[in-house]
Amino acid sequence: MFGLGWPEVAIIGLVGVLIFGPKKIPEIGKSLGKTLRGFKEELNNPSTDDEE
Repeated sequence: MFGLGWPEVAIIGLVGVLIFGPKKIPEIGKSLGKTLRGFKEELNNPSTDDEE
């Protein structure tokens, strides 16, 4: 996972909870997931509008 081990991921998660608070983490994850899904869809189905 991007060259990160579980200890690094745990530290990043802990810092995220400390900065944003436990109530904001699900909202941030949801919006991040939607954004990544949109990027993947655009990569798999490029539109022809940009070819002009």
